[in-house]
Amino acid sequence: MKKLFRLTQSGVDELQTELSTIIAKRSDIAESIRSARELGDLAENSEYQSARQDQERNESRISELEYILQSVEIIQKPKGDSKVQLGSSVKLKSVDGKERELQVVGTVEADPLSGKISDESPMGKALIGKKLGDDVEIKTPADVITYNIVEIS
Repeated sequence: MKKLFRLTQSGVDELQTELSTIIAKRSDIAESIRSARELGDLAENSEYQSARQDQERNESRISELEYILQSVEIIQKPKGDSKVQLGSSVKLKSVDGKERELQVVGTVEADPLSGKISDESPMGKALIGKKLGDDVEIKTPADVITYNIVEIS
């Protein structure tokens, strides 16, 4: 059974761009292998070994991206915005007044540093199903932080 990957349209676009870029790298890697081969004994040729490893990593990533893109379900922007759900953008305010904006996305697209959190993460699980004005307790390894949902879009 195929695994279904849930992504926003922008996430799909990013993966397609990455796929195009690394497919284009194939010819550069092939040229590196060709050049390294001309240097002699392949068993002791570190440039050849390095180029082959680059090729293996590149081909592995191409396979992974193709698999994800063949098994993708596009997350539609939620309508009504009454509850936090997959694809929702949420503005949170902590007790000390700090605001934070997050988008709840699937695991493949998650990037906490850019404000995209997985629906399977502790924070994502805590937010799913909550409404505007609800308080959400987020357990971190060091502390428990309480946020208030001030906007859902």
